[in-house]
Amino acid sequence: MSKSSSSSKKPLKIRLNPPHGYPLGANRTFKICATILIPIMKLMTSYDGRAGDKIPKNGPVIVASNHLSYLDAFALALFLYSNGRAPRFIGKIQVFRIPIIGRILLAAGQIPVDRESKEARVALSYALTLLEMGHQIAIYPEGTLTRDPNYWPMVAKTGAARLAVVSKAPVYPVAQWGTQDVIPPYSKKFKIFPRRTIRYRVGEPVDLSPWYGKEEDPVAMAEATALVMSAITDLLEEIRGEVRPKAIFDPHTSELPRTGNFRKGENKQ
Repeated sequence: MSKSSSSSKKPLKIRLNPPHGYPLGANRTFKICATILIPIMKLMTSYDGRAGDKIPKNGPVIVASNHLSYLDAFALALFLYSNGRAPRFIGKIQVFRIPIIGRILLAAGQIPVDRESKEARVALSYALTLLEMGHQIAIYPEGTLTRDPNYWPMVAKTGAARLAVVSKAPVYPVAQWGTQDVIPPYSKKFKIFPRRTIRYRVGEPVDLSPWYGKEEDPVAMAEATALVMSAITDLLEEIRGEVRPKAIFDPHTSELPRTGNFRKGENKQ
């Protein structure tokens, strides 16, 4: 029932235009949103962003990051924006279906994806086109907020690696930490005071060339994905001053649902 009703909905119109302006890729809607959000983010948080200048100022590039909070996309977008690029995110289609918010996201050039469905490949096709045009794509390989109880990155989906292997665009790992202190995982409540610090670290591009041409090989894509996530986790260890757990949380073997807010309704019980 849900699949048929979802597929019958009117297709969303994706904007596929070459990047221009400064920051590169910032269209009118993106700039308006940045003008509004930057002062708000500065009021709630401070940024400790290191090595952002490693990311190329032009040309196709993929930024892959860990996922902690509903605030992540806004915070990462502003971090990348401050370093000269206006990213295109791949985000869950449900957000794009929200009145007004969805229209703003589409107008800003963002890409909806119908997760856990065959239509997910459509989003990757759009992202590939944007990369060919010279855009920066930002993606959370985990596909949802981490289920790890201590907020370490979990085993990720293979979409980001597949996109990188097909496009041959450089993949820059980015670790972020602190957004969970502003909006806790699976919560919509802001913790404005005291003012929190959001930290970013950018690593060297991950070499995925050994997997070029193997995008249809599930084992190869799992290996490439693991390499990207390991690079992100290395950076997160640096930020946190801690060592990752030996066992990586795997949503495929967990009893928790693979997507969505598994904590919804807990406070009502």
